[in-house]
Amino acid sequence: MLHLKKLSKDFAGKPLFTEISWHLKKGERVGLVGENGAGKSTLMRIIAGEVESSSGEIQITRGGTVGYLPQDGIIAKGQPLFAEVMTALSELQDIEREIAELTARLEHEPHDAPGHDQLLDRFGHLQEEFRLKGGYAMESEVGNVLTGLGFSPADWEKECGEFSGGWQMRIALAKLLLKKPNVLLLDEPTNHLDIEARNWLESYLQGYPYSVMLVSHDRFFLDQVCSRIAEVWNHAITDYHCNYSNYLVQREERVSALREAKRRQDEEVEKMEDFISRFRYKADKAAMVQSRIKQLDKIERIVLPPERKKIHFRFPAAPKSGKTVMELSGVVKAYGSNVVLDQVDLTVESGERIALVGHNGAGKSTLMRVLANADVTSGTVKDGHNVIKDYFAQDQAQELNASRSAYDELLADAPFDMVPQLRDILGAFLFSGDDIHKKVGVLSGGERNRLALAKLLLRPTNLLLMDEPTNHLDLFSKDVLLEALKNFGGTVVFVSHDRHFIDGLATRVVEVGGGKLESFYGDYEYYLEKTSGAAAAPGQDGLGRLTPAKGEEKAATPAEEQPDQQLSRQQQRELDKQRQKEERARERKLAEIEQQIGVKEKELAKLEEEMAAPEFFSNHEAARVAGERHAQLSSEISSLYEAWEAI
Repeated sequence: MLHLKKLSKDFAGKPLFTEISWHLKKGERVGLVGENGAGKSTLMRIIAGEVESSSGEIQITRGGTVGYLPQDGIIAKGQPLFAEVMTALSELQDIEREIAELTARLEHEPHDAPGHDQLLDRFGHLQEEFRLKGGYAMESEVGNVLTGLGFSPADWEKECGEFSGGWQMRIALAKLLLKKPNVLLLDEPTNHLDIEARNWLESYLQGYPYSVMLVSHDRFFLDQVCSRIAEVWNHAITDYHCNYSNYLVQREERVSALREAKRRQDEEVEKMEDFISRFRYKADKAAMVQSRIKQLDKIERIVLPPERKKIHFRFPAAPKSGKTVMELSGVVKAYGSNVVLDQVDLTVESGERIALVGHNGAGKSTLMRVLANADVTSGTVKDGHNVIKDYFAQDQAQELNASRSAYDELLADAPFDMVPQLRDILGAFLFSGDDIHKKVGVLSGGERNRLALAKLLLRPTNLLLMDEPTNHLDLFSKDVLLEALKNFGGTVVFVSHDRHFIDGLATRVVEVGGGKLESFYGDYEYYLEKTSGAAAAPGQDGLGRLTPAKGEEKAATPAEEQPDQQLSRQQQRELDKQRQKEERARERKLAEIEQQIGVKEKELAKLEEEMAAPEFFSNHEAARVAGERHAQLSSEISSLYEAWEAI
């Protein structure tokens, strides 16, 4: 489908790629990975024809097409959303117009008129082509894609210019998916998508009939979509025929093998160089010295990949708080006539890690601000005993002072006793050397987010409220943040659209939507299992898959459906709580039994050691008592094991 032949690209005399030869087969879905600045986006732009290579060539199957979605910068305006997206199917629209013209002519032209048979043939040919290319379902397909990407039917007639930057990228993605290019290039396609739209796109790409190459910082998305990982490093591409998680394992094995091979090579080279330096000026060794020099020249030196720079940090020890950290009662939050939260209740308990989920605009960020600032229209927000909270807003990086240096930005909020540690904190977030004096205004999105995260380390806290903390972070930084939050001793409430991040952290999921909150006491997989039959957004199920439109199947009336649905949800919440209590009780009981087994087995082992002594049975009474105790301990241990197995 796509073949790169000795492709090279230089920037200002420095090589980015050097004679890359690489092949993409039909139907393959490849994840392009590598360090920032390695050239992933540049390679995509070269394939898309937006940037010229320095040398080499790109071969695409005859008649093949390439479609490219950049990270940002695409804006559509001038016509309604649905009409704009329909332009992606311009070929089908042209066929449809010609069919309409031929229909009009055939209605008025006699069947025995000259050229009538040719018109009929053309009409039949176009109808068949229109059918085979899905023309009769094109409006339905456009609707499916728009719904999958989070647009409601009410948005379809809005003028495109009314949509913000993130929604503009969704419009561009919708048009690209509908065009179905033979090589689909996606650069960070999930950046502007909520979790429902990501789930839908994941499913769509899994069934995409042609080839896909994508760059993403969403590990779960890469794992689900890609069956091959191409790593851009050291001016070349290395292939791993597996998903992203397996790539990490295989890459580490490969690098370990390279390190060992380089160690052996370095030892061999050192021996040769030592021989050459010792015998260079001895006439009787001249031939051997020259032989060693030639061998050295022929050795192809092994180059190790540079160690990946990773942020590394731990949150300060969390002060102990009360059992109930926060409690919301009858909270209403409205902006004018728009009621976002309507009479909601929520209790946050110490040690919980709560993920807030819901489609864009459902009210997740509003709820986070309520938790952080208690800014409500009505109702009460009560903090628990000794609660110290810190809030990381969705646009926290934008709150930084652009005129300050990275160091001064941290210094401005640092307590006096933390000032000596500021350089260490900045170093942990990859600000070293002169980087700490960079102005905030010139930092990249990822650097700004790292600096904003660094500010969370200035003061001990026991409640972290984090709205999209992983924005602009690379895959490795996300993993480090995830580990730090797992080890955090306090309570975390967070919003994230990264499935891997939610899966790894959440112990409870709260769904926000329709002004209400619904809790699911378990991880994200449990939440998906419980909501897979319920609509997560208009036209979608809980996994983001499309559901039948109104009228396609008989639906119960609200009067018939609502009471039962409400009752079942209430019952489900109670069952969830009961299940959690039973599980905790079961774990406590198991721990108690295991402790008892350990004590009894130690006592039995000590007794058997005493009984093994040759002089032990000389005292018949002591031997009798020991024998009885041995039998009793054996019986007790057996009973404890039976109880353990039963639980």
